[in-house]
Amino acid sequence: MSKNPLPFGVNDIGAFARSVRKSLDGLERSPSHVEMLNLLARAGGFRNFQHFKARHEAGTSLQTFPPVQAEVDYRLVKQLVRLFDDNGRLVRWPKKFTLRMFCLWALWSRFPARTSMTEREISDWLQERHCFGDHALLRRELVDRRLVTRTPDGRVYTRIEQRPPAEAAALFEQLRK
Repeated sequence: MSKNPLPFGVNDIGAFARSVRKSLDGLERSPSHVEMLNLLARAGGFRNFQHFKARHEAGTSLQTFPPVQAEVDYRLVKQLVRLFDDNGRLVRWPKKFTLRMFCLWALWSRFPARTSMTEREISDWLQERHCFGDHALLRRELVDRRLVTRTPDGRVYTRIEQRPPAEAAALFEQLRK
């Protein structure tokens, strides 16, 4: 059989032990190595040892694939950069939803991580980062799009940590330049 170690875990050791004992009680002689492997695999919820081994190998092969790099739509990024001035402030609120989302991601990226802000602080903070005079719209959109969370009474705002889309990351990079 296999010389490679195969990790074996069960959710309920009591049920596993009962299943093994029940299988051993029905035997007149002690099981061979292969029979024992099959017996343990069945007690663990697999059809047989080969099924257990195939599941393990399939799981490890999926983990060895390199992560897929998302392709960036640089035309979209170029279009997004035009919505910001030289200081990185949002000049206008776009009509298209997708463009709006990326603008919100840009604001999200500048929001202090793991820091809480009061409503007044976030309003002042947003006022400094846009030119069209509607900080309440931006504050509401950040909350509605789940980029920022607020307490039920609306007094405290905190950034929600998450991975931004590839285009948003490219936009952050362009705005830093």
